[in-house]
Amino acid sequence: MTQRESRCDVISCGAGRVEGEYSFHLSMNASYRSWRLSGSFLVAITTAAIAATCLAPLTHAQSSPQVEVHPREVKVMIITMFGLEAKVWLDHLGPWDTITVPGLSPDYPDIHCNRQSVCVMTTDMGHANAAASIMALTFSEVFDLRKTYFLISGIAGIDPMQGTLGSPAWAKYLVDFGLQWEIDSREKPAEWPSGFIAIGATRPEDPSKFQYRTEVFELNARLADTAFALSKDVPLADSPEAKATRAQYTFAPANQSPRVLQCDTLSGDTWWAGNLIGERARAWTKQLTHGKGTYCTTQQEDNATYVALLRAASAGRVDPNRVAVLRAGSDFDRPHEGQSAFESLSSFETAGGVAPAIENLYRAGLPLITHINENWEKWRVGVPERLP
Repeated sequence: MTQRESRCDVISCGAGRVEGEYSFHLSMNASYRSWRLSGSFLVAITTAAIAATCLAPLTHAQSSPQVEVHPREVKVMIITMFGLEAKVWLDHLGPWDTITVPGLSPDYPDIHCNRQSVCVMTTDMGHANAAASIMALTFSEVFDLRKTYFLISGIAGIDPMQGTLGSPAWAKYLVDFGLQWEIDSREKPAEWPSGFIAIGATRPEDPSKFQYRTEVFELNARLADTAFALSKDVPLADSPEAKATRAQYTFAPANQSPRVLQCDTLSGDTWWAGNLIGERARAWTKQLTHGKGTYCTTQQEDNATYVALLRAASAGRVDPNRVAVLRAGSDFDRPHEGQSAFESLSSFETAGGVAPAIENLYRAGLPLITHINENWEKWRVGVPERLP
């Protein structure tokens, strides 16, 4: 029993017992005067007895030695968003310890950690789930994450002008696509390329008048470059269905085999498709990164995940310079010639890209994890300036 529990018990247990004595005497039909006297007497006796009984554990708790629990240190935390993304890691890197962390998604309440101090978590999908799960993880006392490297590993839509189905891409910029004004594109001014515009702006190319401070994040470029250098030549998985879908596109790299990329990722809870929105995604990324970023993948969580990690960093619980983002193309973000935007959007399960994308997350992410583990004394200090 803790000190806090003991004090609570004195209050709640004492009140309950005194109330019980009053009820007993009332039920015996004693006179009001005799009830009052005996009740007062019993209050005093009962309160003293309760205090002696309940304070005994308090004194014992104060004198007993406390068992010190050390948080588990983690070298790499792999962050996935749904079950299949996690499964590819769990199938390859076990055996695992399963650790339940309060506050995680009810569908994914456990963190899995192996003997090499590599762990896998699943946030559940969307901005809200991602942020809530990361906050629960980072403010839990179960783990020591101050030296941990975080690998966000998930599938995404991909721009056919930048990559293809199955291509894994390391990002340097995270851009939030949701923080804009939008009007129905059927009602937009004729000169606008889409119905999107920065909040408070009057033209599509104008900057926003309001700052949320979560619109765009620049990741540690050295970490992204290192991850790309380690993985750029790994053999990648493919599927016959993905090859058939690629063949519908008449240009590269959409119609080519997958390869590891370096390009940037766009977050937004709305799952979209189409040429007009796709053009806005390219322009919005250029606008928010001042021309430095190149849009290539679209997903729902990464800005929210990173914001939660930043909040934890402000409390000294994680290092935001140790975050890497890897997204692999599972479907194209816009249709091929002769295909409608809706047909493109609704064909993500039959396009054949999901399976190779998930497998290639593992193949492209593993070299970074292996290098961190095998050279931990260097990586523990920070991202090495050069590979050995």
